[in-house]
Amino acid sequence: MIVNPILPGFNPDPTICRVGEDYYIATSTFEWFPGVQIHHSRDLVNWRLAKRPLDRASQLDMRGNPDSGGIWAPCLSHADGLFWLVYTDVKRLDGNFKDAHNYIVTAPTIEGPWSDPVYVNSSGFDPSLFHDDDGRKYFLNMIWNHRTDSVGGKPKHPAFAGILLQEYDAAAGKLIGEAKNVFAGSPHGLVEGPHLFKRGGWYYMTVAEGGTGYGHAVTMARARSIDGPYELHPKIHLFTAKDDPDAPLQRAGHGQVVETPNGETYHTHLCSRPLPGIRRSPLGRESAIQKCVWREDGWLYPESGSPVPEVEVAAPVGARERKAPAAARHHFTGARLPDDFQWLRTPQPDRIFTLTGRALRLHARESIGSWFEQALVARRQENFSFRAETEVEFAPRNYQQAAGLTHYYNRHKFHFLAVTFHEGLGRVLTIMSCPGNWPDGKLSFPLEAPVELPGNGPVGLAVEIEHQKLQFFYSLGDGEWRKVGPVLDASVISDEGGRGEHGSFTGAFVGMAAFDTSGGAIHADFSRFSYEPRGT
Repeated sequence: MIVNPILPGFNPDPTICRVGEDYYIATSTFEWFPGVQIHHSRDLVNWRLAKRPLDRASQLDMRGNPDSGGIWAPCLSHADGLFWLVYTDVKRLDGNFKDAHNYIVTAPTIEGPWSDPVYVNSSGFDPSLFHDDDGRKYFLNMIWNHRTDSVGGKPKHPAFAGILLQEYDAAAGKLIGEAKNVFAGSPHGLVEGPHLFKRGGWYYMTVAEGGTGYGHAVTMARARSIDGPYELHPKIHLFTAKDDPDAPLQRAGHGQVVETPNGETYHTHLCSRPLPGIRRSPLGRESAIQKCVWREDGWLYPESGSPVPEVEVAAPVGARERKAPAAARHHFTGARLPDDFQWLRTPQPDRIFTLTGRALRLHARESIGSWFEQALVARRQENFSFRAETEVEFAPRNYQQAAGLTHYYNRHKFHFLAVTFHEGLGRVLTIMSCPGNWPDGKLSFPLEAPVELPGNGPVGLAVEIEHQKLQFFYSLGDGEWRKVGPVLDASVISDEGGRGEHGSFTGAFVGMAAFDTSGGAIHADFSRFSYEPRGT
């Protein structure tokens, strides 16, 4: 069986393509660098991270991008012996404007080399590229109408003004002909994320609707001509959990059709798994897949007969058993950052971290809430319960310098256990929290008094999270782990924490951070990091 989500943790907007026996899913990465995650599978059951293709400044520079800006909803396809990746870089999130710029990069293989980007347009976000069977190519994206009161966190239907279609000349690297608004969506509204699929002389379009909250849905339409008119699916929505608040997979929407070599049909979609009894999703929007069937009326339907997505789905013939998730343990003795980790925004990682051969060295820059140059290296939270550990050598000289372990979502949602300096005590431990204080990002300090750290040796730092409860620990190298601080609310480090359901689009990370707001760029050496799942 396929067990959903197939890509746990922050992996939204899954676009899928098959090349021979190989399946590839590309997902959004927002402000995390390198941009776009591409996973590979041979059976739709087991997936591995294959590439993050947007890995240099000529392709992507997100310094200054807001939280939940950056790379939105890519589209991955294969044609003419190349992989084609379409993506949006969103420079503004709130207010009436989005400032969303769309690009295309290509590569002969998933591993690369990936080209420099070709700019396409900025009329909206969630672009896709369709390769028709006559060799022509078409670029689709939603069109954003700024003449509305639609503001981040409170999307309104008039801002989502339909799906724009225009022919793309690949040789010239530009759009040609006139753009046409070909699909206004269903009455559910907020139409975005278009993908085209051709079968039996019909052009089938799937789109995301309802916003990426609990009203999210995959809507289907079809037309005989690529530019319409498009008629809605008899059921309108192919997948949605909007009418089933008890479904284990919520917020289902935004995905793409794929066919197996044997002619079986599947459809990806994003989803989330809210904490039990709480509509908060620390794991973010994850990727799932459902099996579908074509019926005599020429429409695609869920094989289950229900639009509500299933956790267990029949796998293609010949699929292997799913591998159980294992603990990840890293000693930073190599020359390359392990693939688990990403950082924020900057295409110049050597300014925020280096690998010394014995440690991951963070070069402390701006604050933990910076949108420009922040020394934070972290991995996705993939389980509701887990333990993460690290060990840091750090000799701060003033209270503007701090380094440690963080459970992080964005600048107004994080908990940070940090080694820092106190004028009267010397080197100490403190906790800085920002429990959803949007928009000002005001800190709280849960420790009644900082914890004095004797000597200058390495300090072990750990965090245990069990659903919505977070507990920090520290160790002084004697093998004893001591609790530090009260139990904190981990649920706020979630999509819905702080500003609410439609305001944030990534997911919780856990990792290492350092800042030096004095401008001294002090360094902190982290010798190891581990992540141990403790349940689903």
